[in-house]
Amino acid sequence: MGVGCPSDRALSDNGQSLHMNIATENLATVGIVVIALVVLGWGYYRAKPFGKLGILAWLQSVVLMAPWLLFFGLFAAGIYLNLVGILVLILGSAALYIYLGRKLRAAGQDEVLRQRAAQRLYSQEEESGAQSTGEAQTPEGNLSAPSPETLRIPEEDLKKIQGIFGIDTFFATESISYQEGAIFKGNLRGDPDETFDRLSQALHDRLGDRYRLFLVPNSEEKPVVIVLPSSTDPKPATTGQKVLAVILFVATIATTLETAGIFLGFDFFKNLQRFPEVLPISLGIWAVLLSHEIANRVVARANNVRLTWPFFIPTWQIGSFGAIDRFETLLPNRNVLFDVAFAGPAASGLVSLVMLIAGLLLSHEGSLFQVPSEFFKGSVLVGTLAKAILGPALQQQVVDLHPLTVIGWLGLVITAINVMPAGQLDGGRIVQAIYGRKIAGRATVATLILLAIASFVNPLALYWAVVIVFLQRGLERPSLNEIKEPDDARAALGLLALFLTIATLFPLTPGLAGRLGIGG
Repeated sequence: MGVGCPSDRALSDNGQSLHMNIATENLATVGIVVIALVVLGWGYYRAKPFGKLGILAWLQSVVLMAPWLLFFGLFAAGIYLNLVGILVLILGSAALYIYLGRKLRAAGQDEVLRQRAAQRLYSQEEESGAQSTGEAQTPEGNLSAPSPETLRIPEEDLKKIQGIFGIDTFFATESISYQEGAIFKGNLRGDPDETFDRLSQALHDRLGDRYRLFLVPNSEEKPVVIVLPSSTDPKPATTGQKVLAVILFVATIATTLETAGIFLGFDFFKNLQRFPEVLPISLGIWAVLLSHEIANRVVARANNVRLTWPFFIPTWQIGSFGAIDRFETLLPNRNVLFDVAFAGPAASGLVSLVMLIAGLLLSHEGSLFQVPSEFFKGSVLVGTLAKAILGPALQQQVVDLHPLTVIGWLGLVITAINVMPAGQLDGGRIVQAIYGRKIAGRATVATLILLAIASFVNPLALYWAVVIVFLQRGLERPSLNEIKEPDDARAALGLLALFLTIATLFPLTPGLAGRLGIGG
């Protein structure tokens, strides 16, 4: 009896521990479901005031997210789909997304026609009212007349600027000094895109290339026009900055070679003769980095936007954190900000995902890398894909992997780090483009707090938080046309990118990994 008591106590403790783990996993699953419902509910709340257009746009977002939510939801319940099932979900979602897009465009055209008719009727009523009272109200007559000392714009230029406003575009009522230019308050009377184009062209016709016109929301979310001299445009990179970019490029070559050596189990700089061994992995990392940069620059050039030379950020752990790109020109609108920010992660993420899946498919006994199966618990996305492709092999203590698997995994991590919603990272720019500067600022603070918490587990998070604070924490300057928000297709793609970032960086919980047979 005395001999049996310790064993009974151990069994009891193990049972209590198992019960607590199951309770924790169930609580985590419920938490994820609640968060998903809150996000969808918030999207519906934002979309509802826009009527049919808003609801259709919201449904597009739901359809785009549904395959991944269903996949991870089933995964959390201990049910996993194979690669064919995943493809069926994605193709079905794409077909439904295209169908809803057609319905949305048709409804949008009807709405535009109604708005234009209402605006035309409103303008005619205003003009007839002004004529009946004998008060031909011109924008210039309603502007406050500040002294030349109040505004830094020369008085002659100011009068020409005031002349660009009209009753059918932007009815200016007040001018306020702002930096080296002026803010014009008033009422936006037309479509933001059309109004901006007409005002910008009128400003250029009168004053050439000497001034820039911005259409932006003020603190009360009402449209205002800001006019600044072109001397405040972003400046091209200096010679010193270009030299720094070259130095960082060379340093990143060194760190990618060293990272490859670490994965192969040796220090490259102490074994330079083994250069041929590390070259393939290093080139794989560079394929991810360069695909990101090339996509960014192709989309930027297509929109007449110039970028600085890339400032690569080297690190020993994963080769590189990616690159910092600065804009050398003003952005025309938030659509362009989104397109440039999204293009790089989309390209590098796709390249990485293809390499990861190809590597998993090519993995077999005797492959180059022998990785503990516990490693697959480090990422929800990688773990689920590995389980769908490798199946029972993940129950072994050690899994043989093709090198492409490791390179693809590294590429996904590098891409996900750059899509975190903070400052001038691609993710921060995506959030700023879709939701505006106020929410982008809050997202930056939240991201830094999460990185600070994560640094207690992974020092790499602290390193990246420091990089963001000192180099990337500031938001991008406003676009020339900051009023018009990106369309709902871009918003849905942005949400998908942020979702996949979370799935890449967040680890599997031990209980969930155990139920799926990852790690035995």
